[in-house]
Amino acid sequence: MSTLTVWKFNTPEGAEKALAKLESLQKQQLIEVLDAAIVTWPQDRDKPRTYQAFSTVGAGALGGAFWGMLFGLIFLMPLFGMLVGAAAGAISGKFTDYGINDDFIKDVQSKVTKGTSALFLLTGQVTLDKVEEAFAPEERGQLIQSNLTKEQEDKLRQDFGSEIPA
Repeated sequence: MSTLTVWKFNTPEGAEKALAKLESLQKQQLIEVLDAAIVTWPQDRDKPRTYQAFSTVGAGALGGAFWGMLFGLIFLMPLFGMLVGAAAGAISGKFTDYGINDDFIKDVQSKVTKGTSALFLLTGQVTLDKVEEAFAPEERGQLIQSNLTKEQEDKLRQDFGSEIPA
């Protein structure tokens, strides 16, 4: 089973630093990062910058379509209000199929704001105590978590064009 997590950091650089550390921990086989995306939101910008941190050619990757739709739902839809109400409802309903509900989206919206960053991760196996030990308290982000069942994970990969690893 995979876990989709969002880690919020109190600086625009925090997510990138955390991902670099996780890549090192992955080489030590302490965490399996299947896919990752980053949101950075410097204080002087009106909108966040988002990008997929890993290549989508990997076996566990969700793909740009997933991250693009998720980031659009979280960061762009609130700006359009009633104009896209029906479309936002349909997209939001689709993400519920993957274990990403309205509470998850609202929580991310309220916490990832100007002057912060966020690391969106899809992870497999994790040696939690070792990963936690690798981060100093001031490096740790605030965790917002949504667990995916195996069925939700398979559906997510199928719908967003990624092959499911054997």
